[in-house]
Amino acid sequence: MHDGLNDGRSFRLFNVIDDYNREALTVEIDFSLPAQRVIRTLDQLIEYRGKPVQIRCDNGPEYISNALKDWAEQQSINLSYIEPGNPQQNAYVERFNRTMRYDWLNQELFDNLEQVRTQAENWLYHYNHERPNMGNGGFTPIQKLNQAA
Repeated sequence: MHDGLNDGRSFRLFNVIDDYNREALTVEIDFSLPAQRVIRTLDQLIEYRGKPVQIRCDNGPEYISNALKDWAEQQSINLSYIEPGNPQQNAYVERFNRTMRYDWLNQELFDNLEQVRTQAENWLYHYNHERPNMGNGGFTPIQKLNQAA
C-alpha cells in the first residue's frame, strides 16, 4: 500500500496478515521498502511467530527479487505469487488493505513517518483485539487464534 504525508512525500506500507485468523502480524512503514527490508521484517516475524510454510504475495519488485527468492529457498518457505491483475487471489490481505484504508488512513493527515508508525501500532491493536471480523464469525483475530489453542 501507499499513502502520503502532508508535505506531499509518499510512503509505503508492507502489511502481513495470517490467513487463518486474519490477524495483522505487522505493518512496516517507510519511504521505500526494498527486498532487503521485506526480508528483515519477515525474519523478525519468524523469530516472533515461527516459520510459515508459505507466503502469498503479489508481483511487486520487492517480492519477485532474487534476494527474496533466495531467502525463501534458504528458509524452505514457498513463495506463492498471485497472477498479475488478479488481486482476488490474495483476497484476505486485499480486504485488510481496504479496511486499513477506510478505517484509518483516509481518516488522518500525517506530518511525519513517526506519526504514521505510532498510529499504525494503535490501529493494529484495535484491529486485532477489539474489532470483530465477519470473516472470523464476528470474532476478533485474537479471539479466533485463542479458540484454536
